Amino acid sequence: QVQLVESGGGLVQPGGSLNLSCAASESIFSVSVMGWYRQAPGKQRELVATISYRSNTNYADFVKGRFTIVRDNAKSTIYLQMNSLKPEDTARYYCNLRYGIDNYWGQGTQVTVSS
Repeated sequence: QVQLVESGGGLVQPGGSLNLSCAASESIFSVSVMGWYRQAPGKQRELVATISYRSNTNYADFVKGRFTIVRDNAKSTIYLQMNSLKPEDTARYYCNLRYGIDNYWGQGTQVTVSS
């Protein structure tokens, strides 16, 4: 059973930064596509960014130029550096691991952007 553990969320003022982490429990991490998704209250879960096992990245338009996703295969961990945060970035952020047809999710970490 794959376990994903997110950390790094919190309360930050507009314009501030946070760095989220997601650690995976399984060795398939290095051959998996990893991603960050988010879900705000009353809204559907949406893609934020993904990174392939070759570190090819894909970003949602609303985070391009502000967020950066990276992976460290040696630590089975991905990171999401979030800069220039806006109130509309407030959501619960979920880590995702995709391996073949299998999808795994973490419990999420709350990010709140407010003054």
